[in-house]
Amino acid sequence: MKVDLKRLVPTYSARHGEFEVVTVPPLRYLMIDGHGDPNVAAEYEASLTTLYPMAYALKFLSKNELERDYVVPPLEALWWAQDMAAFTTARDTSQWDWTVLSLVPDWIEDAHVEAARAAVARKGAPRLDALRVETLDEGLCVQTLHLGPYDAEGPVLERMHDEVIPARGLVRTGRHHEIYLSDPRRAAPERLRTILRQPVAEA
Repeated sequence: MKVDLKRLVPTYSARHGEFEVVTVPPLRYLMIDGHGDPNVAAEYEASLTTLYPMAYALKFLSKNELERDYVVPPLEALWWAQDMAAFTTARDTSQWDWTVLSLVPDWIEDAHVEAARAAVARKGAPRLDALRVETLDEGLCVQTLHLGPYDAEGPVLERMHDEVIPARGLVRTGRHHEIYLSDPRRAAPERLRTILRQPVAEA
């Protein structure tokens, strides 16, 4: 039976119009860092054309060698800037830093990752040397479901950062996290579904 990893982790679900406080467990990801506007930066496209082959190589290795099949998880990314207004109100994409992510099942070991890396290297991937596997431990977070274009996230994030989080006696601690539940190549902009997550701590 093919496993949907999103269904194993409750925090891969969020509600539109609601800001929920959740505790996210430590999770392992394939990660690649970069900088700049994701719409025009060659580095961003090169990162995705490395991340996806690795994610699928791991899936097929797990299915064929471990007899554990699963759905490749949705793309995720961490976003930040020296001035976070560049990400919320100003939306100055040239100032953005990012890390693209792909969730790794907990039964996948380092040796499996290296075997997948070797398989992808034989076919070629532009940023394979920049790819790493790391555990992200976000812990306490505030999250919501955004419906619509990515460029319309600004007001939602501003409300989350400036109203919701302080009102609940919390402060921001980590990097803004997005989980892309829709494929922008197949869904109209107004139908895109994105989980917006912000790690927090008690003030």
